[in-house]
Amino acid sequence: MAFLDYLINGISLGSIYAVIALGYTLVYGIAKMLNFAHGDIIMVGGYAVFTAMVTWGWSTWVAMLFAVVVCTLLGITIEKVAYKPLRKASSLSVLITAIGVSYFLQNLALLIFDEKPKVFTSVVNIPKINLFDGKVVIKGETTAAILVSVVIVVGLSLFINHTQKGRAMLAVSEDKDAAQLMGINVNSTISLTFAIGSGLAAVAGMLLCSSYPTLTNTTGAMPGIKAFVAAVFGGIGSIPGAMIGGILIGVIEILGRAYISPQLADAMVFAVLILVLMIKPTGILGKKINEKV
Repeated sequence: MAFLDYLINGISLGSIYAVIALGYTLVYGIAKMLNFAHGDIIMVGGYAVFTAMVTWGWSTWVAMLFAVVVCTLLGITIEKVAYKPLRKASSLSVLITAIGVSYFLQNLALLIFDEKPKVFTSVVNIPKINLFDGKVVIKGETTAAILVSVVIVVGLSLFINHTQKGRAMLAVSEDKDAAQLMGINVNSTISLTFAIGSGLAAVAGMLLCSSYPTLTNTTGAMPGIKAFVAAVFGGIGSIPGAMIGGILIGVIEILGRAYISPQLADAMVFAVLILVLMIKPTGILGKKINEKV
């Protein structure tokens, strides 16, 4: 029963990683940028919910909506201010800028909320499920994380493949110049991508802080990095791949903590990244792209 309990917890954690990884996948797949400030938008979402519920006394649903709006607007702003001027720049320039944005958000949160950890109030109100006469307990946060991740993956897949805006994203991901010649507004499409990815980061932040109720200015840093590993593992640019990669990374981490060593669990996650890059660099569902030079 212990193994089943660990497996469920791993799937729960992996579902949160999957939601975060979707943000990386969307931005990279369409804008061909790695937004390493994505993890810090998770932290902003957590602080937004905390402030709305604890400081202002708003209801849970209103606070959740507020967090999504804040992170969505933040994502659009970051894209316009930090990344749009670097569309033609090298990948190294974009990477350095992303790291700068990440440190800016972390230190801004430190100035506003100080370094003292905040106790996060869970936004999940789902009863726990008892299995095998109470030997295995599935918490409401676990159920919520799994359901939310599945709904988001299905919804995103339908949106991208069956809506005009989604098809515009696919066109931009293939060739920005050709898409622009076909009448697609590339700038607004990329902004929409950042908006969706940042909104998902807010959702992930709420799920993460509900499951692990301690909020600091670095809350999203390590989960963000692990979610990036999940995105690469599943095949960055692939929505189903982000889901599969996230769940596998979550299960590997939890089982590693339980059966090998809590200190080595994080190292195991990054060892997986190294192995994937050595054996199948495109990830599980990633596609090899041939480029003319």
